[in-house]
Amino acid sequence: MKKTLLLSVVASTMIMAGGTIGAPVEPVVETPAVAATTSDWDFSGQAVVYYQTTDAFGNGDLFEQDTSRANAGLQLRAVNKNLFSGIGAGVEVNGLATLGLQEDVVAGVMQSAGTADARGGWISQAYLTYATGKTNFKVGRQELPKALSPFAFSEGWNVFKNTFDAALVVNSDIQDTTLVGAIVAKANYNGLATDMSQFTSVNPDGEDDNFIYMLTAQNKSINDLTLTGSYYYAPDVEGIGNEDINILWGDAKFGVAGLNMGLQGGTIMSDALADDGVAFGAKASTTLGAVNASIAYSSTDENANFKNVGGVKTPLYTQMVLNQGIIQNDADYIKAGVSTKALNGKFIVNYGYAVNNNDDIAKGADNNPAELDVIYKTKVFNNSTTLLAAYVMVDPDVAGKDNLNVIRVWGRYNF
Repeated sequence: MKKTLLLSVVASTMIMAGGTIGAPVEPVVETPAVAATTSDWDFSGQAVVYYQTTDAFGNGDLFEQDTSRANAGLQLRAVNKNLFSGIGAGVEVNGLATLGLQEDVVAGVMQSAGTADARGGWISQAYLTYATGKTNFKVGRQELPKALSPFAFSEGWNVFKNTFDAALVVNSDIQDTTLVGAIVAKANYNGLATDMSQFTSVNPDGEDDNFIYMLTAQNKSINDLTLTGSYYYAPDVEGIGNEDINILWGDAKFGVAGLNMGLQGGTIMSDALADDGVAFGAKASTTLGAVNASIAYSSTDENANFKNVGGVKTPLYTQMVLNQGIIQNDADYIKAGVSTKALNGKFIVNYGYAVNNNDDIAKGADNNPAELDVIYKTKVFNNSTTLLAAYVMVDPDVAGKDNLNVIRVWGRYNF
């Protein structure tokens, strides 16, 4: 219990700062484009309507106002790849409301912007870019992809993604190798109903806030093999007696005999810990006719919380819609899934089961929680609008506690 409590503090301060199931693998590196020859602005955005309802583990009913949440959101984005002399810029603003649904339909929101009437907004991105040779720079408020930064990334499960105040440099001078360096200062936090307009230090230390430093290397020298490694350094973390934290994390993706395979693992190290935290995982997927089938396994020990500090999700292969609270600490977990195209869209079914869970009484001593996700996703109106409908069932395997049922639906119109 003491170690778990300690690492809850560690995880909330150590590094830079839903998961989407069945989404394409993220590019390992997102780089600013080489400077264009004109100075035109590119304008885009999205409009979102998002609704979620639960039965609160049997303490409420689906579609009941008290157990339902909703948001309407508008995002506007402008990007110029060459303002002058090869310097580019980007800005993105988000606005939230509920379209009056809080009066009769829902009692809460999925995200907030810090206002009492559920309406508000924030600047989610504002950055400058520059490219010279095979080196690209991006400085300012920006998104970070999970494949680049597995412990501080922008999560896409909620209405809008969380972002980071960071300086990023990407270099590809070495053949088949990409190097990424990052310094992160502030971030907002993507949780349920959290205030997205608040950007706070990722490593606070009184009046002199510390940065977080990251280095990622990716290599594709061998056909069908991608190796990625990340190193984080968080100096003088205030919440653990001003001790340093070091994180090493690696990922290998490769193809073997018609199987897409993956291996991951790493450690969280600090003098503040009784023992270093260790986690690892594996996954495999293949296509059988019209069906894609996959299986994944992860194992985390009790010494650290392996999660994204910019939100609630983990970098683990076994991440599902709601199981992050189980898999991030002291659990062995298996996830199996299938997906297929049907009804002009894609159906995804995943089932996860904790074969060995932690011994924390508050979470249910030595229980075996399970989760079922059933998701349908499609694009309509000339592919301009993405629709998602999901049913999630969580079995906590705790005596006297009912299962949790969740229905989530959203639509995103991109323009």
